[in-house]
Amino acid sequence: MNTVPDELKWRGLLAESTHEEALARHLAAGPVTFYVGFDPTAPSLHFGNLVQLIVARILQRAGHKPLLLVGGSTGMIGDPKESGERVLNNAETVAEWVGRIRAQVERYVDFTGDNAARIVNNLDWTGPMSVLDFLRDIGKHFPVNRMLAREVVRNRLEEGISYTEFSYVLLQSLDYLELYRSYGCTLQFGGSDQWGNITAGVELVRRVEGARVHAMATPLLTKADGSKFGKTESGTIWLDPAMTSPYAFHQFFLNAEDEKVIEYLKVFSDRSQDEIAELERQTREAPQLRAAQKALADDVTALVHGSAERDAAIRAADAVFGRSDLRELPESVLDDIAAEIGGAQLEADGDLPTVVEVLAAGGVVPTKSAARRAITEGGAYVNNQRVTDPEARLAEYDLLHGRYVIVRRGKRTVGAVSIRRS
Repeated sequence: MNTVPDELKWRGLLAESTHEEALARHLAAGPVTFYVGFDPTAPSLHFGNLVQLIVARILQRAGHKPLLLVGGSTGMIGDPKESGERVLNNAETVAEWVGRIRAQVERYVDFTGDNAARIVNNLDWTGPMSVLDFLRDIGKHFPVNRMLAREVVRNRLEEGISYTEFSYVLLQSLDYLELYRSYGCTLQFGGSDQWGNITAGVELVRRVEGARVHAMATPLLTKADGSKFGKTESGTIWLDPAMTSPYAFHQFFLNAEDEKVIEYLKVFSDRSQDEIAELERQTREAPQLRAAQKALADDVTALVHGSAERDAAIRAADAVFGRSDLRELPESVLDDIAAEIGGAQLEADGDLPTVVEVLAAGGVVPTKSAARRAITEGGAYVNNQRVTDPEARLAEYDLLHGRYVIVRRGKRTVGAVSIRRS
């Protein structure tokens, strides 16, 4: 790969650009100051945002200068959604989330050297601006017919869209203008769902300053069936370990589909083309080994949570599926495991529950009758120990950290049960 655009294209990270050849020349001409923005519409970034942080890392490694914008003002408004009007968060909540997201983005770029990254907050320039100045200096450059032509606006017109969300594009465009003026920023990028907002900023800089600036967009990652990537049955995959544990994070990527795992590796891993090509061959010839999924889960978990948490997540998975001792896991990791695999709770008034009861409560069998069958057939486990007696009852020794039991049927069907004393 000879250029940054070449690498981005190989990694599947370049969906659109204002002018591909001009952008390539611009990046090749010398250090470019670029920006990408993150709105605090939640207390954490999710791993869809991680795509943008990875693009920022690639550009910085090539010598370019990152501006990471945290939207203290745009987060108060929210970009229009297809599904309807956003619920606006209060200023105190947004300010708290700004601080949390600022701390997260700092992990992914370097704040030292000639091309050191900077964090900027658009509340710094929109907060002091009067309504009249905003309307006169910014609003006059936005033809309403063009704003109405935006797809998300068109789709919302029938049910209604507030002026608040309708005007979001002006605020994001103002960001590009301000960063161009203050830092010489000449490149903005974001997800392809932001392309209309991004190109509106390019046009505003041209209209106000007479300058040519650039833009590009990354594709939205999807699952093999075309649905959006980033959701599980339990919700979004967050970068904050308190919202998505490193164990759950690792498991999510470990379960990537064969049809998509190489695509995700190119996006989220630093591995070379040759290494990824070898993993692609292994996936094609021996998919049951899941070599690419393991590499993906290990790489992205280490990137987001660090190598120590990645190793802990691997040890936890090994223990859950019988490859190491569950008793060596800290209670906090068992908490994460129970939360991820759907832990149930049983009350113990006097005697501890029977094995049949915990197998059924853990969800690894549909009924107590099925639990008895699994035991007699040799496929039922408590804490990775095969159970042979259908009448067996838990003993104190079976309670991990005094309360947890991990149950399993066969090799892969696992559940967790917490025993609560009455």
